[in-house]
Amino acid sequence: MNGVFNTLKGVWKLLVLFILILLTFSYAMFQGGFVSWFLFYSFLPFALYAFILSFYSLNDFQVERELPKTEFNAGENAFITLKLNRKTAIPLLYLFIEDGLSDQLVYTIQGKKAKRFLFPGFLKEISLQYHIEHLPRGEHFFTSIRISTGDPLGLIEKERHVLEESRMIVYPAYEDIIYKPLAHHYDQGMTASKERVQRDTSMAIGIREYQPGDRFSWINWKATAKRNDIMTKEFEQKQSHDVYILMDCAPDRRFEAVVSFTATIVRAVLRKGAQVGFLSSAADRTVFPIRGGEGQQLQLFYHLAKIKDDASVTVDRVLEAENFLLQQNVQLMIVTSQLSKVLIEKAGFIASKKGSVTIFLIKEDQEPPIHEEITLKAFANARGVRVIMVHNGHFSEAFSGVSKG
Repeated sequence: MNGVFNTLKGVWKLLVLFILILLTFSYAMFQGGFVSWFLFYSFLPFALYAFILSFYSLNDFQVERELPKTEFNAGENAFITLKLNRKTAIPLLYLFIEDGLSDQLVYTIQGKKAKRFLFPGFLKEISLQYHIEHLPRGEHFFTSIRISTGDPLGLIEKERHVLEESRMIVYPAYEDIIYKPLAHHYDQGMTASKERVQRDTSMAIGIREYQPGDRFSWINWKATAKRNDIMTKEFEQKQSHDVYILMDCAPDRRFEAVVSFTATIVRAVLRKGAQVGFLSSAADRTVFPIRGGEGQQLQLFYHLAKIKDDASVTVDRVLEAENFLLQQNVQLMIVTSQLSKVLIEKAGFIASKKGSVTIFLIKEDQEPPIHEEITLKAFANARGVRVIMVHNGHFSEAFSGVSKG
């Protein structure tokens, strides 16, 4: 339907152009004199250009988009290059170019830089570059590139959407910190282990089926041959340094800081040699089992890049519903920007069973705690739950040895 309408619109504008030529010519013939013929000859070049442009197709353009890379971290700058090539050197008075960005990028101020107004003339090759500052976290898609041109009188207009799809993933920003497993908790701070986490493989207490992440050296070849299935040794572990993270996805102005701190912890724990599991209170909840390695970090960072603050239930309800957390011999870390008495009670119940629950309360830079949060922190301390206040931009202080509150 749109194609038929555009065709009729083009025919109508061409008809109007012929009518204007006939009117100016008739005026010059009947009126006579220098002024009337001057008007006719002055209008004729514009009319001829519009006539020629009406038969020129923008399909002559070949458009290409070049991205410097497809993976970024939030806050970085992206320089994007658009290249246009055409075969016919018909002069173009102007050329309007607009890159098709995702909605999240369009709504930013930087999105306006994706539009350019050029005067190409006879140029066959055109290259332009624009940049997007402070990329927002998320998965962004580029759909098409719109190019349009026209004549000076505005009678003939040409427009084309060139399908050119690209994709970039912007991972959450993180800080380089050294993770120190929280071993003991005192009223004025905490002690932390500085050594790299290693599993105690000095004593095997049994065998079990192979699981992804098990080392090749752990395989029990005799049991494997006997059962015709890969079996690995199970070792005694005095204390687990593995971490399970529960992230609060409630709508809040500090949500981006919550995501960044979660990404910081994930990266630091995995680099330490421990393993990480993950669960969020987002509407689309995905459970990530406890694993280690670069693959686990890549999966979690990709999930954190797309996660939204669209929680349909509070984080304490998630904590209550997920009974498997009681079966995990890990340190439970809850990352939130909203502290409540109910959350502390639920965390205290798990702490009484497992003994290690830490709540990281995310605050803006230089944002002081309110009186209610100070009271709730003392309430949590009495129930064996750590509450560590972390300010945006100062994530390393969460493991610096003293809890600030």
